[in-house]
Amino acid sequence: MGFEVYRPRGERQEKKAIVSLSKTSIVLNNVAREKLDSNYVELAFDPKENLMRIKGLKEGGMLIKKTKLFGKGFFNQFKLTKKGKFEASYDLNENALFVKL
Repeated sequence: MGFEVYRPRGERQEKKAIVSLSKTSIVLNNVAREKLDSNYVELAFDPKENLMRIKGLKEGGMLIKKTKLFGKGFFNQFKLTKKGKFEASYDLNENALFVKL
């Protein structure tokens, strides 16, 4: 049997990096923004793995406005239609978030 442990709301849990996808935009929660520590990002997609990469850049790339990226062109180029909230994993060496779609 696979038991899951109950954790009361008051108990502190580590906050996770979440990336939300809508029809035209990509929204990063505060944890995701703090991990990238950048106002500019590069978007990439691996169609074999169905994996999106959001890489923090010092300059150039796409500007994050508050917590939002306008991703309509990105979605159209790779024919992405998934919407919702996805947990992102962070790679310190690449300074990138990876989102499995």
